[in-house]
Amino acid sequence: MRLLPHPSTENIQLTEVLRALSDPVRLEIVTRLAAAGEMTCTVAGDDLGVHKSTASHHYRTLREAGVVLTKQEGRLKYMSLRRGDLESRFPGLLDAVLTAALPVPAGAHA
Repeated sequence: MRLLPHPSTENIQLTEVLRALSDPVRLEIVTRLAAAGEMTCTVAGDDLGVHKSTASHHYRTLREAGVVLTKQEGRLKYMSLRRGDLESRFPGLLDAVLTAALPVPAGAHA
């Protein structure tokens, strides 16, 4: 299995993480990864409503920001969240973002 280029933990920048997470499609990918653990890029991109090339751009943005880890095995690429790295750099950030991304239950007041 081959790892694609990623920033080292100490080089993950808050501004880049927040920029990557600010896009609704990328935030959806991150919430899917949080629920599933590890996914192929194909599965992560199902029903996103974007073209394959656009999904690839989103995956690359998340990887280069240090949000996800991408491994290639043959023709498949597997993604997972860099939860430990993000927690060590920015404690509580990922959990706060994931909590905020949850849908508001019907009848709940904001």
